[in-house]
Amino acid sequence: MESVDPTFWQMYGEAAKTALGFFWKAGWAFVLGYAISAMIQVFVPKHRLVRHMGEASVRSTALSTAFGTISSSCSFAALAAARSLFVKGAHFILIVAFMFASTNLVIELGILILIFLGWQYLVAEIIGGLILITISAMLIKFTYPKGWIKKAREKAEGDAPKEEDFSPLERMRSAKGWRMVGNQFVMEWQMVWKEILIGFTVAGFMKVFVPDAFWKALFLHGYRDTLPELLIVLQNAIVGPFVAALTFIGSMGNIPLATVLAGSGVSFAGVMAFIYSDLMVPPLVRVNAKYYGWRVAFYIAGIMLVSIVATALILHFGFAAFNLIPEATQSAVMSEQFAIDYTFFFNLAFVALAAYMVYLHWRHKQHSEHGHDHDHGDGGGFSLQDWVVLIFILGLVGGIIAFATTGGVPSGAQ
Repeated sequence: MESVDPTFWQMYGEAAKTALGFFWKAGWAFVLGYAISAMIQVFVPKHRLVRHMGEASVRSTALSTAFGTISSSCSFAALAAARSLFVKGAHFILIVAFMFASTNLVIELGILILIFLGWQYLVAEIIGGLILITISAMLIKFTYPKGWIKKAREKAEGDAPKEEDFSPLERMRSAKGWRMVGNQFVMEWQMVWKEILIGFTVAGFMKVFVPDAFWKALFLHGYRDTLPELLIVLQNAIVGPFVAALTFIGSMGNIPLATVLAGSGVSFAGVMAFIYSDLMVPPLVRVNAKYYGWRVAFYIAGIMLVSIVATALILHFGFAAFNLIPEATQSAVMSEQFAIDYTFFFNLAFVALAAYMVYLHWRHKQHSEHGHDHDHGDGGGFSLQDWVVLIFILGLVGGIIAFATTGGVPSGAQ
């Protein structure tokens, strides 16, 4: 039996270091983004927006988009919130607009894109998100399957808890309001930390183990001198969503991998299509099927795919017209992960902020217990995702040991 090539262990250690480097670079951004998100969700009376979501119009679509923007960036939470709105009578067009906005236009995602990919991708994400919602609304309007939607509304079970009416200013001035912010901050992290860990770990390992040549071949990089640009850009925009679906990664977790794709020469359209496709991963399609039935779940996925491809093409050629498409260069985040720079000091400051938020969460629990307002977990036991997360954690620990013993891949060896 042949022994394992020792370079594997060097690459294994380097992959774990790279994944942790991604966490390190994004740590302060996550804390900042979710702190802002928690404040918005606690201090903005969202039920006042829901009143205007019964009919599809430009105004109601804009409100639904705004509602999604101030909601949770967790993909699963977005689908659950959309289902609750649907049960309350929101129009189906507005439900899809809400889902797109809550996973593509939230503040924390924008900060992450700015750090990993740069300002051009951030601008594209915002403009493209609005284009995406507009195209999907038009597609649904012209293909609206009334019978399917009627049955889907009947299938949607339960109702969202009624939100109390409150004065935003009074809540901001109260200690209770800020305890609620801390509680919301912790709840957001509890919903997203698993997909973030999986996404960043996958990106780190793909960065080391998957050569650029693979991505270049998959996205027809070598045919740019022989095939028409439109054909290559279209192929990239179509392949991007399927790559995203195969990774099983949510919106916050796929940005590092999008950075890998961008650095490997994948077209602007391909990278943007990949970023927008977080709602098309199989687990989320399955959740939609649970809520609305498989026909409507596949209908939503089809609307999303067509909208994503069209949006990616518009962004690519629109940015190209103004010479704004960034060059396919490796992001500094990839090579300077643990430098003593602004990230180091930002992380120190935002660790303190996170600790304060956890303290507020603890105070909120104390007051809730005194008021007999317990928040019981679902007690669902150890899920498949929990097992996957455990495997990834053990893999990272093993990688750290491998890096400590081998020193990782020498500079220039890859």
